[in-house]
Amino acid sequence: MSTAEIAIATHRTAETQFVDAAGVRFAYRRFGAPSATPLVMLQHFRGNLDSWDPSLTDALAEHRSIIIVDYPGLGASSGDFGPSIADTARQMIAFVGALGLTEIDLLGFSIGGFVAQEMVLIRPALVRRLVLAATGPKGGAQMHGWREDIAEAARLENGNADSLLHIFFAPTETSRALGGQFLGRWMARTEDRDPKSSLAARDAQYDAIVEWGIPDHGALQRLASIRCPTLIMQGDSDAMIPPRLSHLMAGLIPDARIRIYPDSAHAFLFQYPQEVAADVSAFLA
Repeated sequence: MSTAEIAIATHRTAETQFVDAAGVRFAYRRFGAPSATPLVMLQHFRGNLDSWDPSLTDALAEHRSIIIVDYPGLGASSGDFGPSIADTARQMIAFVGALGLTEIDLLGFSIGGFVAQEMVLIRPALVRRLVLAATGPKGGAQMHGWREDIAEAARLENGNADSLLHIFFAPTETSRALGGQFLGRWMARTEDRDPKSSLAARDAQYDAIVEWGIPDHGALQRLASIRCPTLIMQGDSDAMIPPRLSHLMAGLIPDARIRIYPDSAHAFLFQYPQEVAADVSAFLA
């Protein structure tokens, strides 16, 4: 795809492309304003290219080139996930290298934030600025698996609107109403939609999440090695990952700032896409 084609594409129109790296055929889309440093975005549990909110990605793409990608074994990417978060991070580093990129900005959402932390620790020179959204540190307390009702809803063979609203949005009328608006945007792309991820990929991801969450005070000390400027973001009512872990990360990462969004939960960035995009863009600028 040429620079001009990248510039005119949007979340809805960007074509799915493929690149081979680390034994995986990665599916990805790239769009937005040409920029020296592109923003690579790593998705949540079971998420694929179409799971991002178009209002968020298109707002971010007004200022920079955006790259969204399927993990190995998810969506249209070949291979298998993991088995560990560190394994996945090395595969994503290989993906970035296969695109010919030597420096990126990186946004990791939920499990994507786990992978992003590992990428920065493994290859610190690769990431200029880091955004960690609704995520937690390896070894953090209360992350060894999810609350029973959240785990059940997240692992349904066929998720539905009610399960997504329960997982992603706060149990208030205002948050659920904005969640309903997101669900309408979520299906805006009607052509070249990404394949649904398999149940095997679901289970592999959840195994990696549980392993990441084994309490380990020593693992927390690794965060002091993250030297790039870092923005930590979360909803104040996140039921998947305790918000206090965002404050913990902000205290352990040397050059970190934190932003907590009110009346929102795990998918705060889909509840407030314009505000989040403005905050992220200002940080990356």
